[in-house]
Amino acid sequence: MLKSLVASAISMSLVVPVLAADVTYRKDIRPLWEQKCAACHGAGSPYLGDFETDQKKYAAQMKGPRMDTYADLISFVGWPDTGAVMRRLDDGKGAKGGKPGNMYQYLGGTDAERQKNLKLFKAWVGEGAWTLKRFKARGNVPGITKEELERIKVEY
Repeated sequence: MLKSLVASAISMSLVVPVLAADVTYRKDIRPLWEQKCAACHGAGSPYLGDFETDQKKYAAQMKGPRMDTYADLISFVGWPDTGAVMRRLDDGKGAKGGKPGNMYQYLGGTDAERQKNLKLFKAWVGEGAWTLKRFKARGNVPGITKEELERIKVEY
């Protein structure tokens, strides 16, 4: 019995990294994004520059920056708005102060669902790549390093 439990534990530890590596935009992130994010960040939303110009106007319309394509979404992961997706979706458990990002609540109706969906986003971004840093340091948020940028995977 103990032998089979140990074998199961070992095989599960080998499966988890493979599953994380298999997370893709098309298969996993796009359907989740459509379900949880599209209403506010879809094709009817402004591009980032327009959003930044008149944030109050778009907030009143329940619109955030447009992220309806792979290219649009990854610009909020890697560059030019490095870490924005991570800062907004993070649960705050690993950050100083422990405050969740302002979009974490929309990842699900329960904490279990939010954690499951956050784990999926983290796997998509890449092992050790989830960061709250910006491209260039601003305020108390440090800039990302070249090595940290290179960890970002975001498979299509």
